[in-house]
Amino acid sequence: MELRHLRYFEALAETLNFTRAAERMHVTQSTLSHQIRQLEEEVGQPLFDRAGKRVSITEAGETLLLHIGPALRQVDHAIHAVRGGKEPLVGEVRIGATHSFNIQLIPQCVASFLNRYPAVRVIVEELSAADITQRIVAGELDLGVSYRPEQTEALWFEPLYNEELKLVVSEHHPLAGRRRARMVELHGMRMVLLPAYFATRQLLDECFRAAGAEPLVIAELNSIAPMLELVRQTGLAAVIGESADSGSDSLRFIPLESPTPHRTPGLLWKRGAQRATPVRFFATAVRRAVARLEKKD
Repeated sequence: MELRHLRYFEALAETLNFTRAAERMHVTQSTLSHQIRQLEEEVGQPLFDRAGKRVSITEAGETLLLHIGPALRQVDHAIHAVRGGKEPLVGEVRIGATHSFNIQLIPQCVASFLNRYPAVRVIVEELSAADITQRIVAGELDLGVSYRPEQTEALWFEPLYNEELKLVVSEHHPLAGRRRARMVELHGMRMVLLPAYFATRQLLDECFRAAGAEPLVIAELNSIAPMLELVRQTGLAAVIGESADSGSDSLRFIPLESPTPHRTPGLLWKRGAQRATPVRFFATAVRRAVARLEKKD
């Protein structure tokens, strides 16, 4: 297996079109097809299903793409590092991030990225998961840091880790001293939650139903920062992703169980879109930041 096989495979996996993939890699379609067949023979199973002109990626192909992506980006980074002294990286990266990631993760990534590539312009917009998905499909964003979308035909999603949703209360709340809480204990509890059109709220509602709990939703807010402030100033509780925990002494993030609500953050790209080098390198910065956080845990 050679590096070019993996690059050809990635191009086809992202475009799902032999013609466009060949154009991206500057080779003929027959060359690309031959290289893909060689790779499939080496791994011992088909990576793509071919039905006429329609191409779809198999489960084995999805697995391979998930694992080779970071490796290829590391190779790109190494090559650029060697050339970097003479050719500084320039360009622009347009990123959409949900609020919980915009509190700590994204600022950390932007800071480390700009330290390495000061000539690149980084634009970050804080948006809902639905808006991020829509704007990536429309080509208005290069990269999203969000949650797995329901529809992935036009998008490629790379999961980063699993995140627990935790009960958040003020330091004066009756449950503030608890190490864990069961979902059923939230029955009748006065709460502030995201509106019903948020995927996270829909996930929580399913967990409430599974536990036989019906909280008393006093307020609905569509942004995490005011939710946390409302919890801090009142006796209300909330359920928010653990990534929003900034270590404030006035708030308590309490793990939930039976069931434990969790969601999967990840990187989002438009499937088939050309990913510029600054975009790929910023994605690498996100992966590194996540890896550092996991090591701390």
